[in-house]
Amino acid sequence: MLTNKIGGQLRSLNLKNNDTVAFVSDNGPTAAITFLAVSSAAIAAPLNPKYSKPEFSYYLKDLNAKVLLVEDHKHFKAREAASELKLEVINIARTNSNQLISLSKDGIELNAEEFKPNKTSDISLVLHTSGTTSKPKIVPLTVENIYSSAKNIASTLNLSNDDRYLNIMPLFHIHGLVAGILSTIVSRGTIICANGFDALSFYHLIEYFNPTWYSGVPTMHQMILSRSTRNQKIISASSIRFIRSSSASLPVKILHGLEKTFSCPVIEAYGMTEAAHQMTSNLLTPNGRKPGSVGVAAGPEVGVLTYTSKIVKKKGIGEVVIKGTNVFSGYKNNKEANKEGFIDGWFRTGDEGKIDKNGYLTITGRLKEIINRAGEKIMPKEIDEIILQHPDIEQAVAFSIPHNTLGEEVGLAIVLTDGVKMEENSVKRYFQDKIAKFKIPTRILFLDEIPKGSTGKLQRIGLATKLGL
Repeated sequence: MLTNKIGGQLRSLNLKNNDTVAFVSDNGPTAAITFLAVSSAAIAAPLNPKYSKPEFSYYLKDLNAKVLLVEDHKHFKAREAASELKLEVINIARTNSNQLISLSKDGIELNAEEFKPNKTSDISLVLHTSGTTSKPKIVPLTVENIYSSAKNIASTLNLSNDDRYLNIMPLFHIHGLVAGILSTIVSRGTIICANGFDALSFYHLIEYFNPTWYSGVPTMHQMILSRSTRNQKIISASSIRFIRSSSASLPVKILHGLEKTFSCPVIEAYGMTEAAHQMTSNLLTPNGRKPGSVGVAAGPEVGVLTYTSKIVKKKGIGEVVIKGTNVFSGYKNNKEANKEGFIDGWFRTGDEGKIDKNGYLTITGRLKEIINRAGEKIMPKEIDEIILQHPDIEQAVAFSIPHNTLGEEVGLAIVLTDGVKMEENSVKRYFQDKIAKFKIPTRILFLDEIPKGSTGKLQRIGLATKLGL
């Protein structure tokens, strides 16, 4: 088996199960195989291939990586950073014409030695948090964490060996690694690894490979939907039985648009790195989906820490908390974050949400994203949902802008539909009678593109700084 061979090659480098092996690869089969192989024999640390040299240096040092695996003849910034750190670089190379991969050094293929794979309790994957509000934290995930999460996802989605998953998510992020790759491995299905997300080629992949499902973030779904009218023939002939969305809130308008276009259910889920991805999910059953909600507990226990300091699993509002076999046990080398992050065995997600009487969770906002305007607390997600109902607006994100007297004011970044022109006052008028006056954005910016993170999520935190406000 190819993953066993690569695991054995790591042993020839005197790497042990508890050593961190960083790797850099473009999206595609190479990244998927490398992840599976390294995570079974050591601690896998996939890095974003688009990082700058200083970023590679930072993450390699912070992870205490013992070696760096890099695709042959690629990613020279990562190689330079490793060289300056005196870190050994091993090539991930293609072998002959069979398109399989192997590890090599100085053009010579490494020997494969016998090795004992990671145990259930061993750490097999480390990822950094986004670091949008502070220094990125290291999240160590055990074999049990990621395997448990993969099984939860496979069960929630009723995956089988007949399913064909199209991966368009980056494979240095928990969404693609666990929700896509590992859940398909667990269910013995087929993985189709795209070379990243390209809206122009998406429908060609659907036509050629005929997948049964894909998972993405809202900005991907929006771009796929915007190109659907010219690809109706491909859509009508496709075998897609459901579409999954996670990693950010999916506007209800896009959800309904996808369901109508593809004639299949759209399953919105709620995940985060610290939970090895999935925490809640809507269900495939006829009455199992609640638009605007991220569904019911789908693996770990889920509750909310109310403002009276009680944890409830139904009929409550407060900070979302979780615990279960897929939830990590704490950040690496960060006692302060761990002290703040856990309460009575529950992990505090930092998200505010409300759970209804049936256990469906609705995320009302990120606690750190709340806009405090002269003491009035404003959830930016509420503003997003209203403005995205406007037919001439393609994308929008509300955010906090510092203000000398109010503390903060509401900003709104907008991307208009092609060919449409709009003035700031018309946007403000649209909000009238739909929202309290103090919540209406005072600064409105029309942009060609809203800044996004590495996984395609619109960036709310720190947006004012990025836009020079």
